[in-house]
Amino acid sequence: MKVKYLLTMILAVTIFAVTAKNLKTANDLIGTWKYTVSNVPPEYETGFMTFEQKDDKTTGYLGQQERMEMKELTVDQGKVTFKLDFQGGILTVTMTQDGEKLSGTIVSQDGEFPITATKEPAK
Repeated sequence: MKVKYLLTMILAVTIFAVTAKNLKTANDLIGTWKYTVSNVPPEYETGFMTFEQKDDKTTGYLGQQERMEMKELTVDQGKVTFKLDFQGGILTVTMTQDGEKLSGTIVSQDGEFPITATKEPAK
């Protein structure tokens, strides 16, 4: 009887661990990501975006010296969306997280542009 109970507990813990590993949370996003945007002028092609956890809320910004705040940032089951005020217009960014990679699009008044990002190693 004790062996059956022990095996049941091991199975339950294993199932929980595998399930928890596959769930995407905002904590998986926290950190700095190097991004690349296609089909834009060279000065906008690459940069860094950073996600932080403040008061149980995920916040973010683009840039390292001059920070551009992410507005209306939402993180839900691996989908990340936010808006940026950029040169008098609004950029809408939608990305999907797959582990250490993000991919998606930026929509502006000038069109739609692919964006990818890779998480930087923690310092």
